[in-house]
Amino acid sequence: MRSVAVNLSGVAEAPAMGSTPYRIDVDGHPYVPVGDGGIVLDVALGDLVTAAVGDHVAPGVSVGHPDQAARHGLTAYACVGNPVVVRSGAAAGARGRVFGIRGEDGRVLVWLPADDLARLRPGDGIAVRAHGQGARLEGLPDEVALMNLDPWLAPALGIRVGADGVDVGVRGVVPSRLAGNGIGRPAQQWDVDLAFAKDDPLLAVLRLGDLLAVSNLDVRHNMGYRRGHVTVGVVVHGDSPMPGHGPGLVPLLCGPAHLLRAVPDAQGHVGLTEEALAAPVPTPAGRAG
Repeated sequence: MRSVAVNLSGVAEAPAMGSTPYRIDVDGHPYVPVGDGGIVLDVALGDLVTAAVGDHVAPGVSVGHPDQAARHGLTAYACVGNPVVVRSGAAAGARGRVFGIRGEDGRVLVWLPADDLARLRPGDGIAVRAHGQGARLEGLPDEVALMNLDPWLAPALGIRVGADGVDVGVRGVVPSRLAGNGIGRPAQQWDVDLAFAKDDPLLAVLRLGDLLAVSNLDVRHNMGYRRGHVTVGVVVHGDSPMPGHGPGLVPLLCGPAHLLRAVPDAQGHVGLTEEALAAPVPTPAGRAG
């Protein structure tokens, strides 16, 4: 059986706020959440999640849709690694890739080369060739779920499928008690924020694009605690001052820990990079069989 590819459309979003610009941080102080949505410049994959002074800062452009049902569909179908083309505006013709999704109303996070991103404006049309939901990696155990990932990108992320399970390098492994905003939500439409303590040594070295494992977390459907399971995902946005929030993880793999083995390397890990996203698009594999 072949997985299905779908052409989707959306628009580059502008940051949205209510009648007051303030959110409240973990210490009860108000702040303005700079960088949460819209077209974010001068932030890149590989940056420390604590480097930018802002809130949920993600590099690139957040893509949505004016129709809420279509927005949910866009968020659910778009997968990390999917090719993207800007269809209107000064950056028309620019090509990039999906590198993540966000929950709440739903957003797709898109990487574009810096020069193209600088020409982009809110409202510009963006097309996504969505492929990955329902796909499988060759040899992947039935007990291990793949989600939110275009399969062509798996080798670049160091995902290795063997006869006795899956090995994947990660920056670190954290307990499921850190799972905050996004818990209980569908992993195909949400990321999950990890509420690190300020002095956590892993937070100090965590970077945008890193792979990270969460123990005792089952995200195959709605995200929740399950002893003996592990979830591996990619970090797509930076830290947050809000209680229950933090760096955002988009789940990619989930299964029993004896079949899905996360190999931590706090200093040498390399996750999702701009170089990997800029690689030539492989021959499309998604067709309805």
